[in-house]
Amino acid sequence: MWKKSARCLGCLLLACQPVYAGNEAVNVPEEYTQWLNNLKVEMVERGISQETVDVVFTPNYYHPKPEVVEIDRKQVEFLLTSNEYLNRVLSRKKIEQGQKEYKELYPLFKDMEKKYGVPFEYIVAFWGMETYYGKTFGNFQVIEALTILSYDNRRPKFFKNELYQALKIVDDWDIDYTKMEGSWAGAMGHFQFMPSTFNAYAVDYNGDGKIDIWHSFEDAAASASNYLASIGWNKDQPWGTEVKLPWNFDYALSGRQYQKTIKEWRKLGVRGKDGKPLKLKDEWKASIILPEGKKGHAYLITDNFRKIMVWNRSENYALAVGMLADYIKTGKKWQPMTQNAAVKVKSDDVVKVQSFINRLGWGKLDEDGKLGSKTREAIKKVQAEAKMPQDGYPDYQFLQKINRYNPKVGFAIPVQPRREQKDDVQKQKQSLRTEKKKLN
Repeated sequence: MWKKSARCLGCLLLACQPVYAGNEAVNVPEEYTQWLNNLKVEMVERGISQETVDVVFTPNYYHPKPEVVEIDRKQVEFLLTSNEYLNRVLSRKKIEQGQKEYKELYPLFKDMEKKYGVPFEYIVAFWGMETYYGKTFGNFQVIEALTILSYDNRRPKFFKNELYQALKIVDDWDIDYTKMEGSWAGAMGHFQFMPSTFNAYAVDYNGDGKIDIWHSFEDAAASASNYLASIGWNKDQPWGTEVKLPWNFDYALSGRQYQKTIKEWRKLGVRGKDGKPLKLKDEWKASIILPEGKKGHAYLITDNFRKIMVWNRSENYALAVGMLADYIKTGKKWQPMTQNAAVKVKSDDVVKVQSFINRLGWGKLDEDGKLGSKTREAIKKVQAEAKMPQDGYPDYQFLQKINRYNPKVGFAIPVQPRREQKDDVQKQKQSLRTEKKKLN
């Protein structure tokens, strides 16, 4: 107990010393000083060595311009449609580079593929998506970024745990924390592992006694393979495929939460993009997703698609990884996705939809302007009420429906008052003239 109190007193004394940002003295907020002192104590109590805490959090540790918070807050006016996103991240150069890397590296890593059961084209695809094949790790110091985000009040619990995991890496593997560079959110190395993912799944594949996901592609690729294998990757399944839906398809069946066997989807008239029968095993379970609603592309996704979404919870990201893996494996040339202006949606419009649903008690949604799975499922319920196809997408017609919503009659068109006929109007005017003459 005495040691803990002495340690806190030492932290407070150190914090009273002048702090400088470049050559300029900076007044450190007392609230921050107290928070940092408590953080140091908490990290030691959770098992981080005092030595690591002292080395990382120097007496003058303070970052007055938290750029990472600005990035975390940044919003775009328009939501990227699925096709816009795919065209942005799947360029011709990225696909050709991925095909080149795969051709050169596969002979060296086919044993890794066999060991973990994850096809190597997916590993290359993740690599391309995360760091453009090792070219863009990020230029933020991971511990610094995570400390700033832990102090921020948006997701402090999540980032503080990741900060603990990062300090644990320094402790366990004797890594120079200044060399732990990554993204603004603390993701690290070739495959942008968060510190907690590193501690749970990273492996020393080359047997040199250390795990280096920054400089050893062997360690990084094996760690990614181990992660995907551990969460249940099925080596026999593709991620999915684009499909053609029948004219009478029930859009209420779309969405990741609705699964049917391939055999059942065939019976409902779902066919391959080319119009031919689906070339997948009858017993496999799959879902239909419509990233841009009924006016956009339709995809049939397997369980491996869901595993990609464990890595990153975005459907668009999972589509990009799957498509990139297909391009890499087949060697096909890049074909840009066609754009459809009719599916363009503003984030402000999504907020309007979320507010509308919450106001009527039809859901409890975060009014954040993001078109997540909860929002899309709630939109389906509104579409059912409005007698619209239930694709879960807030297109122009849907927005018009909620703009015209009448609490008294719902989505029904209210009865308009009867318009007076021209003859009736003339009769009224004549009657008024007659009355006027009598008065005169």
